[in-house]
Amino acid sequence: MAQDPRSEFMQAYAPCHEPFARYCAALAYGRMDAQDLMQDVLLSAFQRFDGIRRKDQLLHYLIRAARNRAASTWRIGKRYAAITEAQAAKLQAAGASAEMLVDADLLYRAMDKLPAAQHEALVLFEVSGLSMAEIAAIQGSNENAVKTKVSRARAALRGLMEDRSAPNHLELVRSIALLLLLP
Repeated sequence: MAQDPRSEFMQAYAPCHEPFARYCAALAYGRMDAQDLMQDVLLSAFQRFDGIRRKDQLLHYLIRAARNRAASTWRIGKRYAAITEAQAAKLQAAGASAEMLVDADLLYRAMDKLPAAQHEALVLFEVSGLSMAEIAAIQGSNENAVKTKVSRARAALRGLMEDRSAPNHLELVRSIALLLLLP
């Protein structure tokens, strides 16, 4: 007996949830609501699920869809310049200090200055926890190119944030990302 479409989608989505949620949180940070982005993309993916040929690569589909949806939203002028109140409240509820809120805002502003491919590779690797091979498949690249993008993104972030007092900004990226995704 065949599964109903909702169960089939949920079964395919379950292993994708955490890395997809992390990606959306980092992509949307300070610009739009991450939950709205996730819901829009998931609804669209569910409606098109029968047409998705490689259901085992649903995460790749979701990430591309989120990236495209966010870019469309920003193009039509819905971009917010600073950290949103909801995101700040979520960080504070998770125990973030005022300094960490400032660091989070500075970090995401610095990440915005990275070239798009480096920004995405860094977020997918450091925040979503995807492997280099998975990122290469998503970006239509190879693992060595992804390693180079991540390395260059890290170096650029260090340079952009060198005047900050935190000793290791990549640890800050991971810490903030984890706080953003706490329930």
